[in-house]
Parts: sequence; C-alpha cells; structure tokens
Amino acid sequence: MLASASHLNSKQASRPPIVNAMTVDVEDYFQVQALTAHFPKSLWDTQSARVERNTDRVLSLFADFGVKATFFTLGWVAERYKSLILRIHREGHELASHGYDHTRADQQDYKAFRDDIRRSKQILEDASGARVRGYRAATFSIGRGNLWAFEVLGDEGYVYSSSIYPIRHDNYGMPEAPRFAFRPLANSNFVEVPISTLRLASRNFPCGGGGYFRLLPYACSKWSISRLNLHEDRPSVFYLHPWELDPDQPRPRGLSGKIRVRHYLNLNRTERRLAHLLEDFRWGRMDDLFVDSGRSIPHHALSN
Repeated sequence: MLASASHLNSKQASRPPIVNAMTVDVEDYFQVQALTAHFPKSLWDTQSARVERNTDRVLSLFADFGVKATFFTLGWVAERYKSLILRIHREGHELASHGYDHTRADQQDYKAFRDDIRRSKQILEDASGARVRGYRAATFSIGRGNLWAFEVLGDEGYVYSSSIYPIRHDNYGMPEAPRFAFRPLANSNFVEVPISTLRLASRNFPCGGGGYFRLLPYACSKWSISRLNLHEDRPSVFYLHPWELDPDQPRPRGLSGKIRVRHYLNLNRTERRLAHLLEDFRWGRMDDLFVDSGRSIPHHALSN
C-alpha cells in the first residue's frame, strides 16, 4: 500500500497536471429536454428568461480562477442575447454550437439536421465574429441510429463534435462507443470527443458533470477526474448548464418525483462545488485540447 502510494506520488510529481476540458451548454431552464411538456417552444418567448444572468455568473467564476472554457450555445439564445455572446468571445472562451433550439438530433432527418446546424453556426458567427468549429447535440443525441450526422457536420464546416455519452441512460447513451476522442469517419480529421466516463467492473460510469455533479457528493467527481488524469493519463471532458447555478428558477407544477430530483436537487450547492472543481484541477477549451494541440487521435468506425 505504501509502495503504491509512493509510486503514485512520484508519478504525479514527475509530470505537469493534465489540462481538462471545461464546457458549458448554454440554454435556459425552460429548454431542458425533460421539461418540454411543461415549456413548449411556442411559449419560450413568454417565459421569465434567466440564461443571461446565469451565464454571467459562470463567466465571472471562470474569470476568478483564470479558466477558459467552451460554451456550446443555442442559436435561439444567441439571437436574443448578442451582448452575452460577445462577452463569451471577448473573454477568451470558445463559442461552439448546441443547435438552434435544443431539438434532439435523433429526431431530425438529414435535411432538418443540416439546416439546424447550418443556421446555428451562422447565428453564432454573425454575433461573435469568430469561427465556430465545435458542436454538441442536444441531450447527447447522436448515437447508433444517426451516425450519418458526423458526415453532415464535417460538410458544414465543423471540425469536432462532443455529442456521445458512452453510458447506459434512459434518455441517451452509446456505451459501446470509445471513451476517449476518436475520428469516426475514414479519411477525415473530424473528431468526436465523448463526455468522460470511468471504466469499472466492465462497465462505463458517468463522471463528466451535469446532473451527476449535483446529485453525488463532490468527492465523487474529484476522485473520478483524478483517476482519469493520474491512472489513465487522460483529460476529463466536463459539462454543466448555467441554470444549474440557479436555485431560484421557476418550477412548473405537476412534475414527477424523478424529474424533480434530476433537475432541482442540490442546485444551491452547484456554484460552490464548481468553485472547488476550478481550484482543484486545470481547465481549458475543447479546441485547444483536441483540435489545435497536435494530439494524435485514432480512427474508430462506429456501426449502426
């Protein structure tokens, strides 16, 4: 035991800390997939919007810790809050696309998907003046049934995606997909960067943020990311939403117990936990880590 600890300490001391990928899915509380029955898109413009103030809180926290991140942003949000988009860009963060209005990619056909990612990309680029290279599908909705989406993304000028979560989940997931960045297309440098997981007992366990970051004790996230960095020598890909820092957000009536737990438990603790996370690890942008770093990324063909 002492020998193992000594070896780990010497291994840790012999190399600089790994830079992990910090990402934010910029959407408002009423745009969450599980709440679509309570907040139909036809009523979005009538809701009490909170995405600007909540994203400002995230940006301020990142500034306090000197962290640069990738903001996967809805085109719908960018159309309405151009000053927010400019702030994200001017403060040195990467702007990437989260689609236009949070429609799941696996609910779109080829044309609808192409139009969606083209529209959102153009809105974000017009608002910021920066090139948009990354994409994340709403609710991690690229999977075995719509792998053609990668080719469309490449054709539309995107160079990477972060749309697969290689776990089993009732709303998404492709557990057989690679756990780390890979090139899904032959003869193409287009990259898919999955959300982070740990491999334990022949199964992938989520450790990339989101609801798991809120629901489980902070020690679980810290241990998981440390294990990825130290034992697998890999960066973590972490994500959160601005509404997760907002315990005072409106809550519709008639929600099931499952949804109440998933979306509202520990909202009052997220900001403090995020501060701990920013202090405990090094963080950077997706494009810096997986596009511009010169990192060798293997090809792995997925099948339907």
